[in-house]
Amino acid sequence: MSRRWWRSTIRVRLTLLYAGAFFVAGATVIVLTYVYLGQVINHQLTVRGEVAEHVPERTPAETGAAVAPGAVQHESPEAHDALRVQLQRAREDTLNTMLIASLILLGGVGVIAGGVGWVVAGQALQPLQRITATARRVAQRADGSLHERIALGGPNDEIKDLADTFDAMLERLDRSFSSQRRFVANASHELRTPLAINRTLIEVARDDPEADESVRQLSATLLAVNERHERLIDGLLTLASSEQRVTERTPIDLAEIARHVAAESQAAAQSAGVDLRTHLLPAPVAGDAVLLERLIQNLVDNAIRYNLPERGWITVATDVVDDNVHLTVENSGPVVPPHEVPALFEPFRRLATTERLADSTTSSIGRGAGLGLSIVRSVAQAHGGDVYAAPRGDGGLTVRVRLPGEASR
Repeated sequence: MSRRWWRSTIRVRLTLLYAGAFFVAGATVIVLTYVYLGQVINHQLTVRGEVAEHVPERTPAETGAAVAPGAVQHESPEAHDALRVQLQRAREDTLNTMLIASLILLGGVGVIAGGVGWVVAGQALQPLQRITATARRVAQRADGSLHERIALGGPNDEIKDLADTFDAMLERLDRSFSSQRRFVANASHELRTPLAINRTLIEVARDDPEADESVRQLSATLLAVNERHERLIDGLLTLASSEQRVTERTPIDLAEIARHVAAESQAAAQSAGVDLRTHLLPAPVAGDAVLLERLIQNLVDNAIRYNLPERGWITVATDVVDDNVHLTVENSGPVVPPHEVPALFEPFRRLATTERLADSTTSSIGRGAGLGLSIVRSVAQAHGGDVYAAPRGDGGLTVRVRLPGEASR
């Protein structure tokens, strides 16, 4: 289906409404004038006909005609009919001339009215265009700033109420996002410090030469719990910070990051009996290297963790399609119902029908906390991309991440 060559905007619709209303009003005036003028002419023709029929007979002396003495001149019925036909033709010519001239004037003035309507509609919609432009600038800011306001002046009409409401909404969103950023900054210190202190105390107790075996076993258990809490908090903070757009972007090759993550994960894959393969083509992007590394690490960790107990495999691939960089992580594993795939990207959600068959010993964030794919989606969206997952027919998942390529920026 071919695209329309014009866009039905509010300005176009208002212009058509103005022009249509003018044409309807003009056509109504023309019809009423036509009917009224026709009645006036008919009345005049009737009067003239009656006068002609009652004209008294004239003598030859009155008319000056050369006829026999004493004769009287009579007007024949044919003359009356000819006069009536002539008057009727004159009536029709007058009405047709008036109708044609009116329609020509209506068309010309209608075009002018359309132009005037276009200008008037543009002036009336200018405040809305200002609101739209401000909203677009705020939405497209790379730093996520919400400080700009519309500050529309003029009379207190409906459009100004809309602009003031939009400004109030931006003010509340700005305060909310600022509070979130402050919370993430404070939580990074306030939450990690106590856990670091706990880890140090537990390690000191574990390494005490006088500690018996029960204390050492308890220390190892507490260290594992503390490590899990550290990973959970680190994943939550990463998830919160990645909800915002990435402001500082550097040119990087996603294939190099994927190659590094694959090399670091080879030991965990071999320990789980999973064959980790790569097919990495150059994939230049602009973004945060740390966040992108965590994105790939989470995908690889999930692929290792939820795989087959033996003869499992993982394929990590990168390529460029239509100026977009694609990262694809495909793995074998248990069959995943298609209706449960969207739940994988929600925080703290796991599939009820799957069991963790392998585990990664090098997972950096979110391991076992149900945050892996949530962080993947947040990091992808923070870079202006998206993520898509589809179950494989014989088990496992195919996860594809699309990011804007460096060439498209």
